Amino acid sequence: MPVHATHIIGRDSEVAQLGDLLRAARHGGGSGVFLVGEAGIGKSRLAAEIAGAAFEERMRVLRGRSSAIGPVTPLRPLSEALLPLFRGQEADALLADPHLGPYRTVLGRLVPDLAGDQQDSGSMVVLGEALLRLLTALGRDRGLLLVLEDLHDTDTETLAVLEYLIDNAPGLPVLLLATIRAEDCPAMTLATATERRRISTLFRLAPLDRAEVGRLVGSCLGVAPRDVPEAALDYVWNDSAGNPFLVEELLQGMISGGSLVRAGDGWRTDGAPHSDVSSALLWGTVRRVDRLGPQGLRLLSAAAVLGRRFSLSVLQRMTGVDDRSLLSHLHAGVAAQLVVPDEPAPDWYAFRHPLTVESMFAQLTPGSRATLSAQAADAIEELHPELPGAWCPLAGELRAAAGQGGRAGRLFTEAGRRALSSGAVGSAVTLLERAERLLAGGSDLAARAEALQQLVPALAEGGDFERAFALVQRPAELVHAGLATLQVAALHTKLAKAAYVAGRWADGNEQVALARGLLSAEPDERESARIDVVEAYLAVETPGPGRIRQAERLARRAIEAADRHDLPVVACEAWQLRGILARERNLDEATGCSRQALRLAERHNLPILRIYAMSRIGGDRWLAEGATEGLVQAREEALRLGAVPVVYISDGILYLNAVLTGRQAELARQIDETLATASRLRLESVVRYVLMTRATAAAHRGDRATMERELAEFERWDGRGSPEEPLVIGLGRVFCSLLEEDRERALAELASLSELARRSPTVFHLGGRHGLELFLKVLDGSADRARYEEVVDTAAGRMRWNRHFVLLAHAVLLSREERPREALAAAQAAQELAAPHPLALHLGLRLLAEEALRGGWGDPVPWLRRAEHYFQQTSIPTVAGACRALLRRAGASVPQHRTGADRIPLPLRTAGVTVREYEVFLMLADQPSNKDIARRLHISPRTVEKHVASLITKTSQNNREAVCALAAALDAEAADDPVNDARPGRR
Repeated sequence: MPVHATHIIGRDSEVAQLGDLLRAARHGGGSGVFLVGEAGIGKSRLAAEIAGAAFEERMRVLRGRSSAIGPVTPLRPLSEALLPLFRGQEADALLADPHLGPYRTVLGRLVPDLAGDQQDSGSMVVLGEALLRLLTALGRDRGLLLVLEDLHDTDTETLAVLEYLIDNAPGLPVLLLATIRAEDCPAMTLATATERRRISTLFRLAPLDRAEVGRLVGSCLGVAPRDVPEAALDYVWNDSAGNPFLVEELLQGMISGGSLVRAGDGWRTDGAPHSDVSSALLWGTVRRVDRLGPQGLRLLSAAAVLGRRFSLSVLQRMTGVDDRSLLSHLHAGVAAQLVVPDEPAPDWYAFRHPLTVESMFAQLTPGSRATLSAQAADAIEELHPELPGAWCPLAGELRAAAGQGGRAGRLFTEAGRRALSSGAVGSAVTLLERAERLLAGGSDLAARAEALQQLVPALAEGGDFERAFALVQRPAELVHAGLATLQVAALHTKLAKAAYVAGRWADGNEQVALARGLLSAEPDERESARIDVVEAYLAVETPGPGRIRQAERLARRAIEAADRHDLPVVACEAWQLRGILARERNLDEATGCSRQALRLAERHNLPILRIYAMSRIGGDRWLAEGATEGLVQAREEALRLGAVPVVYISDGILYLNAVLTGRQAELARQIDETLATASRLRLESVVRYVLMTRATAAAHRGDRATMERELAEFERWDGRGSPEEPLVIGLGRVFCSLLEEDRERALAELASLSELARRSPTVFHLGGRHGLELFLKVLDGSADRARYEEVVDTAAGRMRWNRHFVLLAHAVLLSREERPREALAAAQAAQELAAPHPLALHLGLRLLAEEALRGGWGDPVPWLRRAEHYFQQTSIPTVAGACRALLRRAGASVPQHRTGADRIPLPLRTAGVTVREYEVFLMLADQPSNKDIARRLHISPRTVEKHVASLITKTSQNNREAVCALAAALDAEAADDPVNDARPGRR
């Protein structure tokens, strides 16, 4: 008779609290919960109770479990939880949710059908963000419960993703529920850490007390607690220590052994049962297995070798049992409460409890276990020759248990390689270290070399550089151990690349030197090309005046070798670097390099490198012309492929463009989301770029306090000394100083920028050294035509943003050379070029007008009126005041900013037309008399006459009739454009 409680006992408080958390999650109050306790304490049963409550509340429920084949199957619980979603018709609608954005492909890590031919960035944080967005979409309007069981056996990647989910669950309709055995393990560390940070709740499940055990026994026996035989309760209470699973097992053993029997409607004890708990558990399991017969025992013993969860097809292949016998024994096992169907997959079953597996193992001798393990591995390799997914590490475990160390090592190497390529760094290290240990004492040196080639970058990717360096710091020892010189050199090259990615340029250069030392004795041009391209990227990051020249020389050499030896990845990476470096010299050349990288990426199916090339081509066009279409196209393609970093890199550049064109308010919400997501993902270069841009936006409003707050955050992300620092100075601090009318401070900041560039040349060219600095220095007399000639012919000087200031500097030089007509033409060309950049345009007019007033050339008064109106409208009073002061010095009327001034068309406003004069001007379109205008505006005819006379002068017309014609023309133009209709005075 199967013994099982009909309802949960002794967890009323936990059920109530978990119910409150469920309801909070339904209304956007997401959180994380951990159920912790010893084996058999009731964690899974309590989780099932809460899942049932969630179903009743119409919440979405997802469930996954670890421990099927040990801790080396990355992300298995999360995959198991998601896979049922993508078996029905709901999948297409789910993936169409725009909230997922570029993360659909990333989810291919958990649901292979979504991956296609693309690979995501491999970051666990990016995967966490993708899963967070999916869960949010699933739980919208009704809430979601994600249950992850047995995390004490899970992999580090699952824990990393879970921590990310818990950190970001508040405010979302998601409750995360995990069960952990009470033991020292990474999952327990995560649970206590998140509880300490007050972002999760931890329930430590205590054993049941005697009264609760009595209620549990009564539920199992179908009687009231008072009708439970006292002797049976004493025995179960004493030997179970309040553990619900042991209560049921001991009770089952009493019934099976005949010491607890039915008596009418109740029960009575008959004899004394065995009192040793572990023996009783084993004995109870054995008794139930024995009832299945010898074949049933062999079948379940073989299943135990496969793990708590096992495939029927593999079990059948390794045992040779026919279909009918297999299903018969499994059904009997289910009836005996030894195994249960594994719901997410129809071909899978699982032992009901981990202790059942332990009991089965206790019956196996080491020899029989080794034999069964070898048979299981053979069966897996026959049924799944490619060993996809979890089959590869499982086969490795089985080969190791069978004593076949060499074969196990090669399988662990392959499993580690796959884990590393998918970004599961922690699992990769675990697998590869085991492979290296198994292979270290064997004769298969090639297999050991392969394990090391995967282990070194895995350690580096995981941030454990010291251990990675230790493995390869003595090349001679590795060569002596049997590894080929080229293999050891390849290890150093991979470690150098990992150091570059981590920003450790000194360590990277050291590894390059070691690799080159090995190749000096045994030259190999293919490996040298790989070293060259890594060293080239390191050179760009390594401080020093010659780093750009060194990087370009190495990139050229890598391309030449890659062409000779068909190394498309090396060539593509090197061409992209050449494109970046060529921007300072020639933008057309830079674009040509990036196009070559694009062709290589398309020819050799390198999708991520293709997206980077598209992004750089779009960036070249933006720098040259201010056009953003290429960047937008690259961003859309990155969204489609799930190239998350490229999406956010593009967002940063597009936001900077919005700031420079005065449209930052349009993208403010999007850039806030980009910053929040990039911060969570630890995309440090993107975070720094966005913070630089936000600081620039504040500076361009003249808001120093906000700018300094943004820059403090920028420095917190290692901004000082970063590649973005020149932009911080030239686009942020310098402009803020100019908007405070502190030109001396702006020049000092530009001088610091020049010194920074002298020490370490930059690949960013909008910081001011090739435009704004020239203009300011020409104005104060510290730069002459020779300096202008140096700048005007550079690629950076021809970039649209910089070219505007170069033209202004040219205008000033021409005026001082007594060539006023040419100076005015240069000033007008500068204004046309700066049309998309309102702040730069009007700041240039303000500075140029001062020079024009001093030299008596150009149109300083209209320039100043135009600039004054802009700075008044944008609430930058210091510059607006400076413009008014210059107007007074010129003897021009200074406009009063009365209500309605913003309605005056810019040409009239620039001419100095006042609000009242504009009201009169609007009336003149119908050619009324002065008396008619006076009557309609409630002013005297004499006043109207004075306003008309002033309008004739300010609009440069010959008489009243000409002014009336101008008013009629503007009125007709406004009538054709109702959106911009500027005729409120006539209504």
